[in-house]
Amino acid sequence: MTQNMAHRQHPIGSGFTAASTADEVLAGIDLSGTNIVVTGGHQGLGLVTTRALSKAGASVMVAARNPNRAAAGLTGIERVDTGRLDLLDPSSIDAFVAQYLDSGRPLHILINNAGIMGGPLVRDARGYESQFATNHLGHFQLTLGLLPALRAASGARVVNLTSGGHRVSDIRWDDPHFTSGYDPMGMLGYGQSKTANVLFAVELDRRWAADGIRGYAVHPGIIHGTNLGPHIAEGVARTDTLSDEQLRTMGLIDESGRPVIDPDREHKTPQQGASTSVFAATSPLLTDIGGVYLKDNDISPLDENPEPIIFGSGTLPPATVVPHAIDPQSAQRLWDLSEELLKA
Repeated sequence: MTQNMAHRQHPIGSGFTAASTADEVLAGIDLSGTNIVVTGGHQGLGLVTTRALSKAGASVMVAARNPNRAAAGLTGIERVDTGRLDLLDPSSIDAFVAQYLDSGRPLHILINNAGIMGGPLVRDARGYESQFATNHLGHFQLTLGLLPALRAASGARVVNLTSGGHRVSDIRWDDPHFTSGYDPMGMLGYGQSKTANVLFAVELDRRWAADGIRGYAVHPGIIHGTNLGPHIAEGVARTDTLSDEQLRTMGLIDESGRPVIDPDREHKTPQQGASTSVFAATSPLLTDIGGVYLKDNDISPLDENPEPIIFGSGTLPPATVVPHAIDPQSAQRLWDLSEELLKA
């Protein structure tokens, strides 16, 4: 079932490591004339990503729920603009898309960076579980809407931020919105949404590669040092669901309460975490490769026999990609499901 995708999930020897920074990955790359959209590009990993891409010469549109507040956080960064985008509000997504398409600019790189993690069950106005709706469905609608601008670039990339948390749950095909079975910490919902981010990249690449549009899913690591505290995955997670004892047990903080930085074990600074996003967005090594899951600035190997995740064990799942997240049939099924959900 995953034979073809498994063949793609092999490291290519990029020359970078888990400790490489975004600036190191972009060294020697000139992004002058490149238009980029980064959702949530004003804080956490998104801010580091925006700054690095701008430094390399790109023009960056940061999509945020509060553009004025986002603009304040982007002070001093060149060639950056902001636009309003609420990933839980379909009308807001349509308005952002219309604004961008009306500008007539091609879109060379779309980085679907924003996201939420964990916490009590919350639903949007449609009744959809909020992590799936924000992390996947909102970005799905945004990406489909921006397709004309991506095509106009004559070579574009779409980068979806995911995490090793995809190992927690496949898509809950019979109950994606959790009419039952929602765990107190919300990790099943988070895991489902992160699996969706990978499957979306897989199917996008299959459908759009012929148009010169390639898709990637990126695990940035466990990020410390942002203004949001020690957050798992894309740097936007809740921390009030984890006690200091749990954080110590999981190796996120030391006995003194300080963040643990150990890139080889996924514990990274924001600059190290943003590196794989910009690698996916810009590396010439990926010119003829797409539909893959990346970590540590390279293509992840496939864990063919993943161990089950045990809640309360005090350990984090490894970040290596697992079969359910890259299955091509599941990827097509999720695309079809997502289109149906957007019609509701």
